[in-house]
This record gives sequence, C-alpha cells and structure tokens, in this order.
Amino acid sequence: MANTYSQIDMHLVFAVRNREAMILPEFRDTLYKYVFGIIAGKRQKSLAINGVSDHIHIFFGMSPTLYIPEFVKVVKTESSNFINEKKFLKTKFQWQEGYGIFAHSRSDRSQVIQYILNQEKHHSKQTFRNEYLNILKKMEVDFDSRYLFDFFQ
Repeated sequence: MANTYSQIDMHLVFAVRNREAMILPEFRDTLYKYVFGIIAGKRQKSLAINGVSDHIHIFFGMSPTLYIPEFVKVVKTESSNFINEKKFLKTKFQWQEGYGIFAHSRSDRSQVIQYILNQEKHHSKQTFRNEYLNILKKMEVDFDSRYLFDFFQ
C-alpha cells in the first residue's frame, strides 16, 4: 500500500484591528513563541514567525489535510485571547478580519524565512500596504482593493 507524501509551505499574513501598533516589543517574542505552540498543537511545522507592531507573518509547513480557514481562525483567536488574558495591553486586542496566505515551493524556503525574519528592517523602508500589495502582485493574486485590509497611513 502506497503512502501519501507532500511538501506545502505557506506564508500567512494578517493585521491588528484598525492597524493599530499594538504588538509591542515587550511581549512580541512571547507572542511568537505562543503562536509556534498553537501551530505545533495543530500538527503543522513552524518555519518562521515575525512581524512589526501592526501585523504578523507566519511561515509554516502545511499538512494536506489542514483546512486553512479553520486553522487561521484558531491561530488568530487563541493568540488574541492570549494577549488579552496576559493583560499585555490596557485595551482589548483584536486581529483585523481577513488574511493573506501564499504557497511557496521548497526552493523558496530560505528566501521566505529571511524575508520574514527581516521585517523590522524591511518596514523601515516600506509600509505594510505597499508590502502587501507587492506580495499579491508577485504571487499573481487577483484582488479587489475594496476588500483588502484597512490601511491607515
């Protein structure tokens, strides 16, 4: 009997509600470790997590049995609950609706990991809006600008 084999690397991006700068440096690493744990608990393989104060990038190896919308819902819900329960902020934390998810080949893995790990440097030169639009265009994703994240400049 033959086994099933797969290699699916996914780059997930989502933003803080109203794009507020709420992912503070004081708890950022703790949040990323927690998200790694959520992903491991869903039997997926974390490859890189990073971001800046208003959004997050997650790169992970995906099982072909994973249902992406439910997975993203769990990651967003559990991570926002974690921030709120730990009282990292004086106000309630929420993620914005929606997300972007992009498949990458194995040969792209090192490049995507470096891209994600260099988010702070990258965003010293480019806004999240420009970054996200560039990703959509590079990945040849058809999109309606009315349904993108709320971008506040």
